[in-house]
Amino acid sequence: MAVAAASSRGTLESVHVELLVVPDCPNETRARRALLEAAREAGLADLAVTVTVIDTDVQAQRRRFTGSPTFLIDGSDPFATPDAPTGVTCRVYRTAAGPAGTPDLEQLRQALVRACACPATEASGR
Repeated sequence: MAVAAASSRGTLESVHVELLVVPDCPNETRARRALLEAAREAGLADLAVTVTVIDTDVQAQRRRFTGSPTFLIDGSDPFATPDAPTGVTCRVYRTAAGPAGTPDLEQLRQALVRACACPATEASGR
């Protein structure tokens, strides 16, 4: 699914956001909530997110899935680390507060802003 956002060039772009998770991922709900909050702060209040369950090593390898949850924005993982192994596993993110099961709100907001070239909202204070 996609959301239309104004780019710095004044045209409309579609941003496709997909959340990849393993079955019963303990961080799925938190990841989705943080993603939607970050989108709201970035001026993308109507962001639609597709959730895809990865439950085999074959799927993980094909999708270059390095753990759950994985955020894909226009097909790219903004939090990818070089040479990370693929697999049906949990993922750990580096955040300002230390290791966590999801990126923090600011990391997600920045990834969305970069992807759609949206101006960060003044109200977000960032």
